[in-house]
Formats: sequence, structure tokens, C-alpha cells
Amino acid sequence: MPLFRYTRAGQEPPVPRRHTPLPWIALIALILGAAALAFAWLAGWIGRDRLTAQRFTDTIEATGPAHPGFRRAHSKGVCVGGWFSPSAQAPMLSSARVFSQQKVPVLGRLSIGGGDPHGADGNARVRSIALQLVGDDGQEWRMAMNSFPFFAVPTPEAFFEQTRAQLPDPATGKPDPQKMAALLARYPSARAFQQWAKSAPWTDSWANTTFNSVNSFWFTNAQGNQRAVRWRWQPQAPVAELDADARGRADADFLEQDLRRRLNNGPVRWNLVVSIAEPGDAVDDPSTPWPASRSEVMAGVLSLERMQSQEQGACGELNFDPLILPRGMRGSDDPVLAARSAIYSQSFNRRERERAAGAPAQARETAR
Repeated sequence: MPLFRYTRAGQEPPVPRRHTPLPWIALIALILGAAALAFAWLAGWIGRDRLTAQRFTDTIEATGPAHPGFRRAHSKGVCVGGWFSPSAQAPMLSSARVFSQQKVPVLGRLSIGGGDPHGADGNARVRSIALQLVGDDGQEWRMAMNSFPFFAVPTPEAFFEQTRAQLPDPATGKPDPQKMAALLARYPSARAFQQWAKSAPWTDSWANTTFNSVNSFWFTNAQGNQRAVRWRWQPQAPVAELDADARGRADADFLEQDLRRRLNNGPVRWNLVVSIAEPGDAVDDPSTPWPASRSEVMAGVLSLERMQSQEQGACGELNFDPLILPRGMRGSDDPVLAARSAIYSQSFNRRERERAAGAPAQARETAR
């Protein structure tokens, strides 16, 4: 319809109606304002009490001395490389190509817990493995796994509370024991984790340590069947324990030295064991272990054949984000899993900036 029209003869035509631009200007301003608000929210400029990856990473950094160029956690480790060979049963779990091709190249990293890149191996209760598997279709499976079998707390908020409890008190230079006691009183899973730390064996090698996914994931096979799963790398090397006296006498780098000796004699291997959830299992809560009676599939073998220092190896260039997954796998709705992914990204970006700004050469060792 035209904006105006003439009437019958003898009548004055109506005054044309003009559309004012004000409503459109207001709409555009509203959209731009909402975008700016969202950006500020994500950047942490507003809602200062909101838990963001930036705030979380700041708190992790505050638990100890700064080490520019290093990852904020699991700061000490070595690069490793080798192959993954899937089993005949693996394709029943997932349609991911890494479960059907003969051999999958692996780049990874073995590390210890803590933020000190020069810490003593015998003092680290937690050990970790981070891996990148790349299928011949270009799809990647990245994972970051730990020696503990479950997470200490169930949510990112509780994880943040746990991290804050580890901050040194300015008066003593050490964490306030009352804050940790309050955390243990609030979360039964934290008490269970503490019991694991006291009673689980301290193995004498990365090679005989079991590494757990801790978080849950969903696998979908070629037939469209979906399963909630967790997995672990079960060592083929026999377990040998170290008591406290032996740990105290051991060299600060004994894990690296041991791995080098073992690799000189051939590959070091782990079996990939996938546990399948049953109805009622805690898929989205990493602090709740699944019963040992759950069905398991031996899905393949990891063979590590070589190692390099972090200065020379390629593992330092990778963010081992556990939500980088191939088709046929996806993350669960576990909020701790999403938080880990966001914090890893924040840590990676910070250390890349530090390295670009000329962080010391020794700080270019990077960790998960």
C-alpha cells in the first residue's frame, strides 16, 4: 500500500504520514547495549562476585609463586609420543575413527600435581596424563586424566571454594586449616578424597600408575546407541609402591628418570578400560564413583615409545581440553567438566601471552 493516496475531486489530499526513525534507533541501541553487556559479563567486568574462568584462574595463581610461561596446574612434566591401537570391541562403543583405524598417533604429557615446575616428584600425591589422539579423518580426541579415581567436590562452586581454602594466609604464609576443615565438613566427597590420599599406594613410576577420566562422557556407535561412560588407562607394568622414606630419599626428578630407563627397553603400555553407566549412576557428578560392578570394555592399548623435555617437545603447544572430542563422543552435562575446559583455555592464553612477551627460557616448559 502507498504511504498516501488522493481522495475524490474537490477534497484536499491527506498529509502524508512519515515514519520516524526513533523506534529503529532505539532498537539498534538496545541490541548494541545488550551485546556490550554480554561482553562485559563474559570478560568479568561486571558481576564481580560471579564465578568466571578468569576469576578461577586468578585464584589458582594466588595459591603459590608465579611461574610465567607455565601452566597454572600440573606445571611439571615431560612430553611423550607413541600410538593407540583400538581393540576389536572398541567400535561397539563409539563410531569415532580412533576406535576403528589400525593405529592412531598420540602426542601427550605425563605430569605431577601442583603449580611448581621444579617441585619434587616424591611430594606430589597426584599424577596425570594428557593425550591427543588424531584419527586419519582429522578428528581429535584430547583428554586430561588423573591418578585419583573421583573428584573431591561435586560442582565448580565447591571446586572454587576448595581452591580458596588453599590460599596462603598473609599472617602465616600457609593455608588456614580452619577453611579446609570447613570444606571437609561441608562435602563428604572431600573427606572421601582425603582418605584416598592417605591410603592409596604411591607407585614408583608413571608407568604403573592408573589414570582416570573422572568426568563422564557419552559415546555413540554407528548404530546410534548411546552410552554414558568413564574410562581409565590401566598400566600393564606391575605396581610397585614407595613408602614415605623411599620418597624422601628419591631424586626430585625420579619419575622422569624412571620413564627414560623404561623407554630404553621398549614401549610403556596401558590398556584403555571403558566403564559403562547403568540407570541411576551419577553421570553429571564427578565426585561420586560408579560401582566396581559396572560392565567394562577393553577398548585398546596405548604404547608410549619416546619422551622429550618440555622445552623441546611439542606437548607444550597444546591445550589438552577434555571437551575436544571426535564425532561419536561428547561431553556430559557435568558442570565441573565445562569448568575445566574454560579454565584450561584461560591458562593457555595467559602463558602464550607470557611466552610472546619473552618469558624466561626455563619458563617455556609448559604443562597441562
